[in-house]
Amino acid sequence: MTQHEASVASVALLDLVRDISVRAAEFALEARRAGVSVAATKSTPTDIVTAVDRDTETLIRSIILESRPADGIIGEEDVAHVGTSGIDWVVDPIDGTVNFLYGIPAWAVSIAVVEGAAAGDVGGTTLAGVVVNPVTGELFEASAGGGARLAGRELAVNADVPLGSALVGTGFGYAAERRREQAAVLLELMPHIRDIRRGGSAALDLCSLACGRLDAYYERGLNAWDHAAGALIAREAGARVGGPGGGRENAELLVAAAPGLYEELAAALRAAGMDA
Repeated sequence: MTQHEASVASVALLDLVRDISVRAAEFALEARRAGVSVAATKSTPTDIVTAVDRDTETLIRSIILESRPADGIIGEEDVAHVGTSGIDWVVDPIDGTVNFLYGIPAWAVSIAVVEGAAAGDVGGTTLAGVVVNPVTGELFEASAGGGARLAGRELAVNADVPLGSALVGTGFGYAAERRREQAAVLLELMPHIRDIRRGGSAALDLCSLACGRLDAYYERGLNAWDHAAGALIAREAGARVGGPGGGRENAELLVAAAPGLYEELAAALRAAGMDA
């Protein structure tokens, strides 16, 4: 697909992504108001899933397949649906499930559409992405080459912020050993930045970067559904988003910031023992 073709496809898909995201957000919010409890755990006892996660993803999948039956779906709560169109939907029905469980108003529905995706970390070109916070009603959206917006307002990352003045977002894994490693990196990084924020939703953290509520963001251990939509929104707002060794973001690492700050943060992370 050429760049022009990708741009045209992105605009056409964005309306559908937005509609599905809003419907899913309304469904999840109503379910949260009715009460929620842990349905199961995943990688560790602290890595939880609720019935609402599963039900919301089921709703999203059903609408996608009704609208575009040839597309594939890569979601957090169910096995991948293999499509034939070359287009895959990357779905996180509730990003920030612990926040959702505790009633903290920082969780989101995150949906991205990717052309040429692969398994695992997902490759290809992200054509469109939407992140909705159902509690606040904020809807962040972007299309490839079409910019990023919040409530119709064009977004732009904070520019010309030096590392020492940067408010940096991050998150932590569920496994005890990974948390220990992440804490050690943070201990080294803290003297070199303004402060740290841990919001609990990678999708919303990337959107916070896009709209200037954060200056930078990094995290290890993210899955594609955690960041696919948010990374597109951050990129379209002017951020550089990358991973280990300056390559593409993946489960090992995601770093995002305005280009100049990106280089400073990556260097600081390397000095702290993280391959950025």
